[in-house]
Amino acid sequence: MPDRMLQPLLHDLVPTTAAPTTTLSGRDGQIRATGVQGVFHADTRVLAEARLLVDGREPEPIQYAPDGPGAARFVSLARWLGDPIPDPTVRIDRYRRVVPGGLAEEIRISSTASVPVRATVTLEIASDMAPMEAVKSGTTAAPTEGVSLTVTPERRWEVDLPPRGSTTLRWELRVDDPGAVVSAPHGPVEWARPEVTAADHRLTRLLDQSLDDLASLRLTDGHGTFLGAGVPWFLTLFGRDSIWAARMLLPLGTELAAGTLRVLARRQGRTDDPNSEEAPGKIMHELRRRELHLVSRGIVLPPTYFGTVDATPLWVSLLHDAWRWGMPAAEVEALLPAMEAALGWITGHTDFLRYVDSTGRGLANQGWKDSGDAVRFRDGSRAEPPIALVEVQGYAYEAAMNGAALLDAFGRPGGDRLREYAAGLADRFRAAYWVDGYPALALDGKGEPVDALTSNIGHLLGTGLLSRAEEAAVASVLSAPAMSSGFGLRTMSELDGGFSPLSYHCGSIWAHDTAIVLAGLARAGHTSAAAGLADGLLAAGEAFEYRIPELYGGDARTAVGRPVPYPAACRPQAWSAAAAVVILHAALGLDPDVPNGRVTLRPGIPLGPLSARSLRLAGRSVDADVDATGETHLTSDQGVPQVVRAA
Repeated sequence: MPDRMLQPLLHDLVPTTAAPTTTLSGRDGQIRATGVQGVFHADTRVLAEARLLVDGREPEPIQYAPDGPGAARFVSLARWLGDPIPDPTVRIDRYRRVVPGGLAEEIRISSTASVPVRATVTLEIASDMAPMEAVKSGTTAAPTEGVSLTVTPERRWEVDLPPRGSTTLRWELRVDDPGAVVSAPHGPVEWARPEVTAADHRLTRLLDQSLDDLASLRLTDGHGTFLGAGVPWFLTLFGRDSIWAARMLLPLGTELAAGTLRVLARRQGRTDDPNSEEAPGKIMHELRRRELHLVSRGIVLPPTYFGTVDATPLWVSLLHDAWRWGMPAAEVEALLPAMEAALGWITGHTDFLRYVDSTGRGLANQGWKDSGDAVRFRDGSRAEPPIALVEVQGYAYEAAMNGAALLDAFGRPGGDRLREYAAGLADRFRAAYWVDGYPALALDGKGEPVDALTSNIGHLLGTGLLSRAEEAAVASVLSAPAMSSGFGLRTMSELDGGFSPLSYHCGSIWAHDTAIVLAGLARAGHTSAAAGLADGLLAAGEAFEYRIPELYGGDARTAVGRPVPYPAACRPQAWSAAAAVVILHAALGLDPDVPNGRVTLRPGIPLGPLSARSLRLAGRSVDADVDATGETHLTSDQGVPQVVRAA
């Protein structure tokens, strides 16, 4: 019986990234010809092996540490060299720096021995030019054409150290890839890096590492900067992921949001194409250089794929929120035609926003939970399409109301029609989705509620679709132990038939999902429940060395004590890293409305005294402080809008 095609494990690998280039190695710094290890550029593995040997032997690793965006250090020993005493006397420090399109290493060999040290150092390398999708599925495929690789200098060194001597060896790699559809942007990062002090030191450590990781994920298609979704599988433009990450980073400035909005507007759907699922006004899902073949799942996606039901309303709300944070009016106005087209696609759905893969080769599920088994009934059975996901209706309601506000503000018609659409959607939603005191995950193709209890319903908080009483009901069920594991919010209740703690979307924990829900809870006034989720994320961040992966296991904190890795999770992941900024934002309680000249300060989640220097509001540097009583204070050398305190 043939072996299964298994996705390689990467949870214990070390990523070093400067998008669109990334290196995945062992914690000893070695890149071995196995699994998903290698140097990747865009969607190609350009180097499959880079193994350092001393006298034909691998050094013994003792430490690894990240060293800022795109850099890492590895420490190892050569105990067979030097003085014959218990203490090691020959040490190897391997400093790795990844840049867009390249990699450079310095290998410092130092001796504290009382005798000379002589050794032959070699670097064994191999290249396979394997397409990313082949690496991911554990299969083989024809090498990527048009990508070339240069490695310099020669990879053999004769080392001759005097007593207590040292030497530094160097090598580097350069990639030439004229066919890549994404590249590195020029210039500094598009957002501020706040100086944060907090009573809970986990928050400052998580922010520091997350901001380093976000800086390493910046990409452009030549028309604006956006964040690549994640390393290694999704280091490209993803509509939903790039939008959410930009939205989460708005407290640090609007420039990333503006770039993301422009890039996606430029690729907005113009025509109806069943193969790519393009439609007029629709925002795309995924960009690749060629067709994406996921053999194990029977999926073949075109290079520009539109199979997402939620990116379009999320694009509208990103534009609205960026406007509220102070994106220049001229930049907002230039994107209003794209917004009107997006709203036309949304309101063109007669009852609810639904999806169905009509080709049989695309994504069966097209919300953020896009695995084939993500939409299940309480008994574990799968729902049949077309599917109307619960959170997408909240996104659509919010987009219609936000779009109406923008049209009114810029003197364009259509606001009343959008508000009527939103009101009708809310009425239909109340009649169709509620089961046993909470909203269902979805409606299936027959219009039946898919009655599993999932984290999706938490995305409704703050959209305006729910009443205060309905928000309280959602907060109650999500705060219960079946959903809130102690390390974050489970994607599915552990009491449901489809639950598995290591299911991709039916029981695992996703940091961005938890962050979205805790932000919604905080806005709705459920600050205690929000603080519980924030503590879970901070605990997970500490366990994962403050680089939270794409997802991790949904085991209870009391059962295991540490979060269980999901072995194929991306790390770093843009929206997981951005979750740190969401926690900071929720603790500060900022709700800006720059066009109307005010900032509302809502009660933040109780994380103790907190200070954040150099946030960005309307292009100004703003400082925010939370005192011992939990009250937030804003200051700026350039002045701040009128401050309104919410009850």
